[in-house]
Amino acid sequence: MRKSTLILWLYLLTFNSINAQSIDLLKQQIHKVLKNKKAHVGVAIEGVHPKDIVSINGDDHLPMQSVFKYHLALAVLHQVDLGKFDLNESISIDKKTIAKYNHLWSPLRKKYPNGAKVTLAEIIKYTVAWSDNIGCDLLFELVGGLKAVENYLHKIGIKDIAIVHNEINMQAQWDRQFENWTTAKAANKTLKLFYKNANNLLSKKSYNFLLDVLKGTQTGKKSIRGFLPKDTIVAHKTGHSGKNKEGLTGAVNDIGIVFLPNGSHFYLSVLVSNSTEPDTTNQKIIAEIGKLAWDYFKNK
Repeated sequence: MRKSTLILWLYLLTFNSINAQSIDLLKQQIHKVLKNKKAHVGVAIEGVHPKDIVSINGDDHLPMQSVFKYHLALAVLHQVDLGKFDLNESISIDKKTIAKYNHLWSPLRKKYPNGAKVTLAEIIKYTVAWSDNIGCDLLFELVGGLKAVENYLHKIGIKDIAIVHNEINMQAQWDRQFENWTTAKAANKTLKLFYKNANNLLSKKSYNFLLDVLKGTQTGKKSIRGFLPKDTIVAHKTGHSGKNKEGLTGAVNDIGIVFLPNGSHFYLSVLVSNSTEPDTTNQKIIAEIGKLAWDYFKNK
């Protein structure tokens, strides 16, 4: 073996060994965060380097709650790219719909209490960035229903996901949220497929539109973004069930792409389920994991 080749081989061997040790340390740190927490937590982290991967309960089926509004947006924009719809076309939200969703979270309802004609682009923005429930169910209806969205996701390679209920049906009965499930690893895969725009998943226009919407997400300020520097850009989507009468939280979720100062990024999905911890603790779990991942990738 030539001396230069031997040196290169030794360098790569050393680098891979150090990298494996450091990613294992990150995983150990996350386990410390989760220790003694009364919650079922799924975690998936992936950097640009193939070995920078962490999975803790990453294959467990956990409820999505509003995280599925991101998946829905992908399906809607796919149909926009096929020419079935246009982001500038108007969609009617009537008073009957406004009244029907009166008990659910809807910034759209607050903006248009008497109904209105709203562009598809605005509905997607409210649905994803503000987690609007009226907008969500209108979009499901627009693209052909729940099964159409699920089939689209399966087609692009996201197999570990089930979408059985829209928002109004899911929130009518506590246990239904668990039928709308994904895994932390599948959530990360969906983020990666989108951000890399694998196989031209979306047109350039639709891609840029959704990326900007995700970066503008207004919910979950104490989750992934909780302990990160204030100017950190995170393209993410949250989901939250609230607590039932027994004090159980079905889901507090945040999945996103975190952008580093050096121009790199990493994917992070944290799904907190069946938790008897306070809401502040559930959010802190996500925030602490986000900060640990941030420190790891920033210092590489």
